[in-house]
Amino acid sequence: MTKTETPLFRFAKSLTPLRKARRWFLNEIWGDLRLYWLTMLGYVPSHRVRNFFYRWCGVRLARTSSIHWRSRFFSPEGLSVGEHCTIGNDSFFDARSGVTIGDCVNIAGEVRIYTREHDIDDPYFAEVGGPVFIEDYAYIGTRVTIMPNVRIGRGAVVASGAVVTRDVPPYMLVGGVPARVIRERSHDLRYKLGFAKKFQ
Repeated sequence: MTKTETPLFRFAKSLTPLRKARRWFLNEIWGDLRLYWLTMLGYVPSHRVRNFFYRWCGVRLARTSSIHWRSRFFSPEGLSVGEHCTIGNDSFFDARSGVTIGDCVNIAGEVRIYTREHDIDDPYFAEVGGPVFIEDYAYIGTRVTIMPNVRIGRGAVVASGAVVTRDVPPYMLVGGVPARVIRERSHDLRYKLGFAKKFQ
C-alpha cells in the first residue's frame, strides 16, 4: 500500500471540502457579519461599552481617547488611535491598508478615511491603495474625505468638506476639492483632547 492509499490519507482528503467551506465562512461570512455587528454596536449609547468591543475586535484605541457613536469600520484591526483623541459621530474608517492616528488628534463628525480604491484604468478594475497617517495635533473638519496613501502632518488642519488626495504639510490649513494649502497654523499647541459627549 502506497502512502497515498493509506486510510488516514483518504480520510484527510475527504475533509478538504470541509476545510475550504470553513475558510470561506471565516473569510466571507464572519468578516461581513463582524462589520454588521460593529455597525449595530455604534448605536449603543455608552462609550465604555463600545470602546470595550472595538478593542475586542482589534481596534488599538488608547484609554484616553473616544470614538463617538455610529462610526463604521472596514478591517477594524487596521485602525490605531493614539492618546487624547476625539473622533466624532458617524465616521467611517476603511483600515484595510492601515489607518494610524497620532496623539491629541480631533476628527469631527462624518469624516471618511479610505485606504483602498479601484484603478479605473486597469482592465480588471484592480484594487490599489495604501495607509493613511494622521500625525499629532491634526484637526480634521466635518465631512472631510481622506483618500489612500495620504499623510496629514503634525498640527495640520483640514477644513470642513475638503477632499484630501495628497500629503498635507505640518501646521498647514488646507481646504477645497481637492484640498490646497490656505495658510499656516500656530506651532504652539499644548492641548489634550479625549472629550466624550454623554450618550453619544
